[in-house]
Amino acid sequence: MYRILGAIAVALPLGLLPAAALAGETPAPEGAKVYIIQPKDGATVKSPVTVLFGLEGMGVAPAGVAKDKTGHHHLLIDTEMTGEALNEPIPSDDHHRHFGGGQTEATIDLPPGKHTLQLIMGDANHIPHTPPVMSDKVTITVE
Repeated sequence: MYRILGAIAVALPLGLLPAAALAGETPAPEGAKVYIIQPKDGATVKSPVTVLFGLEGMGVAPAGVAKDKTGHHHLLIDTEMTGEALNEPIPSDDHHRHFGGGQTEATIDLPPGKHTLQLIMGDANHIPHTPPVMSDKVTITVE
């Protein structure tokens, strides 16, 4: 029994446990909200686009820092997260941007056309909180 607990104690900080063992374990503070301050829904903008992140009811901590009532921003571009994806680490690609340094704004290049932007908070391991702290989608048009 102690060997198993010891192995978990070593594996946990090293990130060696399977993602399912970590999924959804970080509770969201009651009433926490994340939102996009800028650009406004329906805005027509030029690229690069500066996105300002808003947050209420919780704090920002860098990725890897497990502190109660905190998380870090992730920006979803032209995609959404639903169902089981909300129990797994948020991917890192062109549609899922990570701001694990604790950033509260970003400047992103987007091609001309319509785009959706949405923020979601991730815990120290990039996993959405339970329940997810997710903004409304903002639709913009890039000239």
